[in-house]
Amino acid sequence: MSIVTIQLGQCGNQIGREVFSAICNDFHSTHGLCYKKENESYQEACKERFFSEEKKTGVPVARAVLVDMEPKVISQTLSMADRSGSWKYDHQSRFCQKQGSGNNWANGYSVHGPQHKDDIMNLVQKEAEKCDRLGGFFTVMSMAGGTGSGLGAFVTQCLRDAYRNSFILNQVIWPYGTGEVIVQNYNSVLTLSHLYQSSDALLVHENDAIHEICAQLMNIKQISFKDVNQVIAHQLGSVFQPTRSPLGINWQVRPPLPGLPAPPKPSMNRSACFNTSLANLVIVRGKEVQSADLGDFRDPSLYTSWLNMQDAFSVWKTSRAFNKYEKSASLVSNSQFLLKPIDNIVGKAWNMFASKAYIHQYTQFGIEEEDFLDSFTSLEQVITSYTRL
Repeated sequence: MSIVTIQLGQCGNQIGREVFSAICNDFHSTHGLCYKKENESYQEACKERFFSEEKKTGVPVARAVLVDMEPKVISQTLSMADRSGSWKYDHQSRFCQKQGSGNNWANGYSVHGPQHKDDIMNLVQKEAEKCDRLGGFFTVMSMAGGTGSGLGAFVTQCLRDAYRNSFILNQVIWPYGTGEVIVQNYNSVLTLSHLYQSSDALLVHENDAIHEICAQLMNIKQISFKDVNQVIAHQLGSVFQPTRSPLGINWQVRPPLPGLPAPPKPSMNRSACFNTSLANLVIVRGKEVQSADLGDFRDPSLYTSWLNMQDAFSVWKTSRAFNKYEKSASLVSNSQFLLKPIDNIVGKAWNMFASKAYIHQYTQFGIEEEDFLDSFTSLEQVITSYTRL
């Protein structure tokens, strides 16, 4: 099955290009760790999932739509992909204007979104119609700015309306805690609350955490956005590349029916600090995958009491290694890990809102104080629900 990627804003387009580069590099790598037939099957599945093929040259073409309100980043993204020689974008699958969103969520959501909806969704439809089997949509966006966050939330809502049965996964970049944009907390609260209503799943990368990986694990002295983006792309590629399991993760976690007793939760020593999980997925690739010991992930005490273990934990395995690693493991976790970051960002945004700081920048584009209050309420409910796991 195929995935259509939608790259939104400067951050989304730069990370999107790195994702396709990482996937293409993995596609062409040879490890000798799996049988030739298995490697060919892996490559075919990868190609169907992320690329179509240009008939004249045979060069893989990314199944992607590039969207930004300024042309510079998209032009650079297209050019860098072309120069790679191993893959490219369809230059007709881009939409850009000459004026950005000014780091204003309301400008992206209320102005650029409705104004350019038809053009953007027509590009999405064309890419979707190229797929023999459409698996869903993958959006890449930031929460801090205006185009990626505001327009990204609007486009996600349009995707949900137009493709009600398709899986929508939003990959969002959590801003640095020290602040990139003075209104980033407003933009983040508005983005998260709207995506919560229309997306099937949010896959979050925190800039601060990725920065720490670059500094401590990779020993990079002067860390650039390119370094951060490559780490994010590598992690995404390690999750999205084919395995022996079907495409798609069952994120639809539902509580037990009313009246049914919840299974008892085993007692444990709570002195250890850990995050209770709704669900965990581990993807193991490469050498000796069958002997990988994942028993600790099956400990019922790690999960909320109203889920059975077979619903809470999944493992995907393939002997085909990813990228340059002989063996690797990736964890996708739906847990309490983001409670503190969400609470922090909501708190900062609320303090600004209580003093009416910068509200006029949003009301001039049609976002009223009631919209902020609705967003705060929505995220407070999320915080409460995850706290009670």
